Amino acid sequence: MTERPDYIVIGAGSAGCVLANRLTEDPTVRVTLLEAGGRDSNPWIHVPVGYVKTLDNPALNWRFETEPEAGTENRRISIPRGRVLGGSSSINGMAYVRGQARDYDGWAQLGCRGWSWDDVLPYFLKSMDADPALPGGRNAAGGPLRVEMPRSTYPVIDKLIRSCGNAGIPHNPDYNGGQQEGVSYCHFTQRRGRRESAATAFLNPAKRRPNLAIETDARAAGLIIENRRVVGVRWLRDGAAHETRAGREVILAAGAVQTPQILELSGIGDPAHLKSIGIETVHALPGVGENYQDHYVTRLSWELRDCITLNQSTRGWRQVMEAIRFGLTRRGVLTLSPSLAVAFVKTRPEVETPDVQFTMVHASFSDPVKRILDREPGLTIAPCQLRPQSRGSIHAASPDPRADPAIRPNFLAEETDRRTLADGMKVARRVLAENPLAAHVVRERRPGPEAANDADLIAYARETGVTLYHPVGTAKMGSADDRMAVTDDRLKVHGLDGLRIVDASVMPRLVSGNTNAPVMMIAEKAADMIKADAKA
Repeated sequence: MTERPDYIVIGAGSAGCVLANRLTEDPTVRVTLLEAGGRDSNPWIHVPVGYVKTLDNPALNWRFETEPEAGTENRRISIPRGRVLGGSSSINGMAYVRGQARDYDGWAQLGCRGWSWDDVLPYFLKSMDADPALPGGRNAAGGPLRVEMPRSTYPVIDKLIRSCGNAGIPHNPDYNGGQQEGVSYCHFTQRRGRRESAATAFLNPAKRRPNLAIETDARAAGLIIENRRVVGVRWLRDGAAHETRAGREVILAAGAVQTPQILELSGIGDPAHLKSIGIETVHALPGVGENYQDHYVTRLSWELRDCITLNQSTRGWRQVMEAIRFGLTRRGVLTLSPSLAVAFVKTRPEVETPDVQFTMVHASFSDPVKRILDREPGLTIAPCQLRPQSRGSIHAASPDPRADPAIRPNFLAEETDRRTLADGMKVARRVLAENPLAAHVVRERRPGPEAANDADLIAYARETGVTLYHPVGTAKMGSADDRMAVTDDRLKVHGLDGLRIVDASVMPRLVSGNTNAPVMMIAEKAADMIKADAKA
């Protein structure tokens, strides 16, 4: 495609793939999609359990890390982000979670018009191609994104779900239907046992359209701004500089880590920070890079007896049989994610909606970072606070676009965050004290009985916690009266023409759950707004 495109989309992740598909549905509209990573040809991307390989692969993952912070024992914490077509949806855990209706109603209360639950639900449904076995009435078939129940179930998980019920957590297989509280097998973005990324769902069907140009290995170096209008993008490939200009808009969909970095490289941001790294201010927006939120998770694990868990079924002859099973049926452990079951729980009676999420799997790890399993049967429950109050920042650390941004999450800074996480850990312990699973428990491996009170639990969380890979908020949506807002409710950047942001960075508050489905919803809604604005 040699003509100037109407739209340039920066980033072929969950949002960018949706935009590329929806905008090129009109054959008269030309789109160029810039992706800093490569093609999604690595076979481990498409095998669901392949996340254990891709999360450490620098060809597929930016492998960002946080800055050391005292609140998390000065550790550098991994912030994986996809560096490939499909972005993080090509390496994530595939959990399909919309969040609570109250999350989106809260956005609307903050002044983000058109973003209430009733407003956004149609866009979740627009994307979906729901498995007929998927429970609940708020699903849809025929969309690009396949959402399925697990293709295999397991006795240990069935017992875990019953133990949750005996601990007061109801069975709720329709946790995406508006009432989130309860426990269930997780819903997955999979199609017949293979990963359904944003690339396979949205981009692949659009690739052959003559009005879509896809540039891979194309790293955005900055926006071209003329007379307070963004008119194009400077980008790099193999050290060579390129420039592409847009006829209508540039759409920044690089994600909550890299979107603020690209804005700041372009001179858009807080003047004091820009000056500190040697960048001249072109457009002052103090909220760029601020308001960073993420889910901080800590893992509790137990040794079990008289049952088969992943600790055994991924070794020796069982592993061989599982590989054969996957090849023949697309079922079994190779179709699993890090969260086979999920629970949304209220830690205290006075909490009106769930404030903690459990990700749960019938496995335990001698080295969670390297994903090395224990030899004995095991189970892991990982609680996170759904709506953290702590706020951090992500900023460009250098004028060099190849340098990683500085990520300072400020985890566990607020007392509410610490108390809620400790309460969630205690709820997990109560679940494992209930039958039928309690009969299989040998001992609590981590943190172990020596973590006897809240202070011990919080200390363990500080020492071992990681993120659930849900960074949001670093270019938040809000009204012009909010000096920290970066975009308006149509996702246009305040004070500039020709630039829209469409990714997790625009979320004013973190949703109560995994963020992949909400990001695709945002992109679906944004595509309709872009089309409407073009006709106005």
